[in-house]
Amino acid sequence: MLRALLDVNVPKFTGNDLPLFNSIMSDLFTGLKPNEPDNSHIEKVLKISCKNNNLQCTPSFLGKCLQLLQTILVRHGLMLVGETYSGKSNCIKCLAEALSMLKGQYEFENVLCIYCNPKSLLATQLFGLLDKNTNSYTSGVIAEIFFKCIKEAENPEKKWIVFDGPVDALWIENMNTVLDDNKKLCLPSNDILPLTDHMTMMFEVEDLSQASPATVSRCGMVYLEWE
Repeated sequence: MLRALLDVNVPKFTGNDLPLFNSIMSDLFTGLKPNEPDNSHIEKVLKISCKNNNLQCTPSFLGKCLQLLQTILVRHGLMLVGETYSGKSNCIKCLAEALSMLKGQYEFENVLCIYCNPKSLLATQLFGLLDKNTNSYTSGVIAEIFFKCIKEAENPEKKWIVFDGPVDALWIENMNTVLDDNKKLCLPSNDILPLTDHMTMMFEVEDLSQASPATVSRCGMVYLEWE
């Protein structure tokens, strides 16, 4: 139970909040030390991935990559929150490359990252547009991504759909049914696209000032900050 509480909560806390959280945990679980998972095989390939991308594999960056992995294992929707240059993009990139190196080992598969900037498109361009006069439907970017991933459902390759841009109610509210337990994208054409087991929704954002509590509560959180 203590290990589970740490894995779920530690990634979302800032450096200033961690001492307080650790103090609360030590009061609740007096004298108990959590079992440390064996991540040596993942750390090894993460170091190789960092070297390939000309990055310094610092303990904090390595820890955030492992936290991202733990969050992916338990949540199909998650957010990486942090200021510019805090390492969000490189965290995703290095972890995806590292897991691809472990393809066929420890039940890991190749990882494909699909990027989209949601603020560069209108909501109708993201989700599609239904013309009420002609009843014709024009597909959107997110719908096309889902269609492609669903067609490849039998392929064990992992698909990480990364939305790199600010989160606000103008577009993110339409994805609440994807992020909750329904795991379904509802389109203006009344089509419903189910999220496959190999798909993960990621949001790379600077802050959550414009995000609603309904959206935030549906996602796992990994907070990154400058070292």
